Amino acid sequence: MRNPQHSLESFGAMIVAVHFIVSVVHAAAHISLHIDMEPWQTVYILVMITALPLVSGYLLWRRARAGFWLLLCSMSAALVFGGYYHFIAVGADNVGSLGPHSWARPFQVTAVLLALAETVGVFTGVIGALRTQ
Repeated sequence: MRNPQHSLESFGAMIVAVHFIVSVVHAAAHISLHIDMEPWQTVYILVMITALPLVSGYLLWRRARAGFWLLLCSMSAALVFGGYYHFIAVGADNVGSLGPHSWARPFQVTAVLLALAETVGVFTGVIGALRTQ
């Protein structure tokens, strides 16, 4: 019989993989649309939105308890950052401010998919962290 905790860990690792793939496409859209980031934003994206979720996925794959906490923290940080810049703040990074461009729709779709993956990641992190108490 499968351990439900191990299933949740596998699901969390899958969410991280999906998030990473969508992030790569979103980054390609950023580059194609010439949406530049400030240096601090680039560091934040590389650390909080890219590296830490991957580390959490590795920890979940290895069945380490800390994976859920890192998933919760990194996906929360990604959701707040992306939610603000993609859907609230006025600027080139807002999904509603894009002009006609072949990469506009991929940018918009991946922004929404990132927000969905990050939301699922937050809830998975919360459930997993509470189960490991």
